[in-house]
Amino acid sequence: QVQLRESGGGLVQAGGSLRLSCAASGRAFSVFAMAWFRQAPGKDRDIVAAISRSGNITYYAESVKGRFTISKVNAKNTVYLQMNSLKPEDTAVYYCAAGRIGSGIGSNWSDYPYWGQGTQVRVSS
Repeated sequence: QVQLRESGGGLVQAGGSLRLSCAASGRAFSVFAMAWFRQAPGKDRDIVAAISRSGNITYYAESVKGRFTISKVNAKNTVYLQMNSLKPEDTAVYYCAAGRIGSGIGSNWSDYPYWGQGTQVRVSS
């Protein structure tokens, strides 16, 4: 069992930056692959980025490549999502998720049984 809590969301103008944080408590954080998903109103929950348990493998959705960076600091039990050059279409609730996926990563929501409550990101044009 692991508990996740996101922070760092807010309102930002297009072109701006935000850094989301996800703090984990409970079982050993280092065994979990981590991911960020997002869900806009009326749309599916889609993966944004994922990182392996050791941090050596990452995955990004095409829509955020080159703008977002996921990182994992096992010593702090925290995963981050640095979001630069934000666009209005990035507006969504962002969720942190954890799953035991061996040494790899997963790109499907079903790979991650543990979820945070979400943090709202709004990007104004």
